Amino acid sequence: MTLMDSRHLVLASASPARLGLLRQAGLAPEVRVSGVDEEALSAGSPAELALVLAEAKAAAVAREVPPGALVVGCDSVLELDGQALGKPADAEEATARWKAMRGRAGVLRTGHCVIDVTGATDATHHPRAAETTGTTVRFGEPSDAEIAAYVATGEPLRVAGAFTLDGRSAPFVEGIDGDHGNVIGLSLPTLRRLLAQLGVELTSLWTPPAP
Repeated sequence: MTLMDSRHLVLASASPARLGLLRQAGLAPEVRVSGVDEEALSAGSPAELALVLAEAKAAAVAREVPPGALVVGCDSVLELDGQALGKPADAEEATARWKAMRGRAGVLRTGHCVIDVTGATDATHHPRAAETTGTTVRFGEPSDAEIAAYVATGEPLRVAGAFTLDGRSAPFVEGIDGDHGNVIGLSLPTLRRLLAQLGVELTSLWTPPAP
């Protein structure tokens, strides 16, 4: 087995949606939750904030894994009116968020960071590649009753921007301009580019096909 064949992919996220995207793409990452306090971090713009959060999560997990691991950290925020909107704090905020979004467009910003964990004792010396990817989301105009029904499911409290393309809010999204995976939580084309910057081919990480 070559070194490239033995690379161990680690997802620094508890998101089932991100894990699902990676598995659908033929990857089988280990999941490790970073424990980063997102509220303690800030940045000058929504795009920068998404990247800062992704880098912080990847760095936290990179300190815990053995050499040879490739750690992927991601974080998403919805940019609307220049503000970065993450997960709503409660049902009231989720309701207000949807009433503000309906009939409009926002940009879902997802920060991606890949760290190649080497034998360096100082984690800051590990090679890394990072990028923020944006996808424009055009929201429909759900009625107040539809918004109330959606918020009652609890789903919007668990996702950035209070919506997701692969859940109950899908009928309320008219369309997107850009990578749909990015809206779900991870852009596979972005991940491929970042791995390539580190000298790793994404296809080398594929799991063997079933017999």
